[in-house]
Amino acid sequence: MTLSEPVSRLDRLIAATARWLISWSKTIVVLTLIATALLGVSALRTHLDPGFNKLIPLRHEYMAAFLKHAATFSGANRILVSVEWKGQGDIYNKEFLDSLRGVTDEVFFTPGVNRGQVYSLFTPNVKYIEITEDGYVGEVLIPSRFEANEQGLAQVRSNVAKSGQIGSLVSNDLKSAMVRADLLEVDPKTGEKLDYHQVAQRMEEIRHKFENQDISIHIIGFSKVLGDVMDGLFTVMTFFAVAFVITAIMLRLYTRSTNLTVVGLLVALLPVIWLLGLLPLVGYGIDPMSILVPFLIFSIGVSHAVQMTGAWKHDVRAGLGPKLAAENAIRKLAIPGTLALLTNALGFMVIMLIDIPIVHELGLTACLGVLLMIITNKVFLPAVLANIRLEKAALTAVSSDANGRNTRWWKLSALAESRPALLTLAAAMVFLVVGTYESRGLRTGDIGTGAPELRADSRYNRDNDNIIGHYSIGMDVLSVYVETSNLTESCLNWPVMNAVERFEARMRRVDGVQSVSTVSGLAKIATS
Repeated sequence: MTLSEPVSRLDRLIAATARWLISWSKTIVVLTLIATALLGVSALRTHLDPGFNKLIPLRHEYMAAFLKHAATFSGANRILVSVEWKGQGDIYNKEFLDSLRGVTDEVFFTPGVNRGQVYSLFTPNVKYIEITEDGYVGEVLIPSRFEANEQGLAQVRSNVAKSGQIGSLVSNDLKSAMVRADLLEVDPKTGEKLDYHQVAQRMEEIRHKFENQDISIHIIGFSKVLGDVMDGLFTVMTFFAVAFVITAIMLRLYTRSTNLTVVGLLVALLPVIWLLGLLPLVGYGIDPMSILVPFLIFSIGVSHAVQMTGAWKHDVRAGLGPKLAAENAIRKLAIPGTLALLTNALGFMVIMLIDIPIVHELGLTACLGVLLMIITNKVFLPAVLANIRLEKAALTAVSSDANGRNTRWWKLSALAESRPALLTLAAAMVFLVVGTYESRGLRTGDIGTGAPELRADSRYNRDNDNIIGHYSIGMDVLSVYVETSNLTESCLNWPVMNAVERFEARMRRVDGVQSVSTVSGLAKIATS
């Protein structure tokens, strides 16, 4: 059996390219294996590269305002540690305050914490203000010489009530107190990017150190979410291993050939190895939030490998030799397969237009992986197929009739006949109408509480529910900066403060707003 003669100029070009690839098949295999070995060594240097700033559009005008005032006001990358008292009474007792002091110190000295932005009942930047006969008086909530006797505890209770921190640093039911800290993007000690996993582990150490039958610790924040996600990577790898085994079994059942199964899986893994090897060379890592991209590349690779091996197997069973069958497979699938991969790559390139670093990185990583697949699936795979043999067990058709047709698929192909096809199209139109109608209620973004990346019953989401239920704050904070011009002391300017007060009143009436804190509101507390 021989190959058909190409007709068009494009067909002749593809045929010539296919002949050239097959004639150099052994060299291509050797060079590919060498490249895989080198990139495999490079892949060992691939590291997790998380970052809070990667999640936000830094060039947006709102984020420009955030970055401008980040050094003065608290940032969005914060960690909240709630110390809950489960014993009798409220937090104003020696055991609880000793634990709160210890937690405050531990958080304060955690690497990566902005120590100027640590807030607790024990930190000097949290004060109460009151008006006396001598004027305004402001002091720290807990004096440096504080003693946990009846008089000292009563004084702390009074100071906290006057500070306006109930609902913020102290829970509304007076059973918990908060330690709030902002994190730096760069560790000031090492000068390197903050290790969020280390911060999360440090928080867990604090939890285990201070929790007992009367004290419970609840921790939320981006670093804690990221730490929990990174702790779950072992589960992700286990999932990948299970998926790999299932894919191998299905390929073996479909091809009935161990050679084709091994080759198909190997070729699907190659772009993953190459991608992980190239990322360190171009200065990128893998963000934990996009850890599934390599699995996506593997699944696409398996699909295209099955197409190529299926075409090769069909021609071998028809009487062609391995080399001619590989050449014919290239001629059949070079254009449609390459166009499909280029279309996928273009789709990921469109994602890169979204001006959020992590989305841009995800698009770049996926696009690069798909482009690498053109080499592995359209060049390397045919070269391998040209040098292997199909086992005898795979040469015979499964459940075929007298005409050599697969009986199961031939029965299913009846759906392509006129009447069944009309029913299929009608059903598709019904689903289209229903889907279009229901899509009107589709909501975009994070619509639940807690971290959607984690299970609803995870420790983090339970901690989040506890904090939201006991405080008037949470992790979802909207900061509004009021800027004035040609005014030296804006906070003493009545029109400015009146505008802030009216804005506060308006925001309190907005559905979903849990609490509002402004300078005018704090001034009212101080003068009340």
